Amino acid sequence: MNTRRVLALSALSAALLSGCGIRPTEVPTDFGPAPSRVRCSLSEPNVSTQAARGLPVQVFLLCGSQLVAVDRTVRVPDGTADSARRVLVAQGLLDELEAPPSTAEKEAGYTTDVRGAMSVMGPRRNDPDETLRLSTPPTDLTSFALAQIVCTFSDSSATEGDGSVILGGPTPAPPRRYDCTDEVRTRPGSNEPPSTEITDG
Repeated sequence: MNTRRVLALSALSAALLSGCGIRPTEVPTDFGPAPSRVRCSLSEPNVSTQAARGLPVQVFLLCGSQLVAVDRTVRVPDGTADSARRVLVAQGLLDELEAPPSTAEKEAGYTTDVRGAMSVMGPRRNDPDETLRLSTPPTDLTSFALAQIVCTFSDSSATEGDGSVILGGPTPAPPRRYDCTDEVRTRPGSNEPPSTEITDG
């Protein structure tokens, strides 16, 4: 191939590249390493190892502006009464929601909006037996944090397992029943968990 033909091919290549809106360059381009994990995708945990550490549970973290369940464990002493067990499970779930996601979860895009070292108490007098009262009023939480807590609690042994949870705050104000709906799971930022006031126990 002679020099004239090489120059002609080079000019043609440059023209084609400029026609596509791509500027030719001789400088190597480094866009960084390819992502090591698929977004919102984690490897399956070892269930037997989890069970050895405590009661297997799931909590809902934020990923891609949606709620995504991840596996955790909480510790509940054997022989704990059902009423106390519900509160212990709820506190363990809340602690897990407040904890920073693991390195692998961060790399996959997981975050949490639950903050503040909240605590959980059982029902007040005249509350329904399954009421869980937070140290922070649910109305003071962001829509993301409220959605995480409602969906995590409602999908656990801390509640009746019907997709809802009765939450109250530290004041005597009546608690409310919150529902974890498909809309809340897919768009927690724009869809707060629907709720109804509990008028009596």
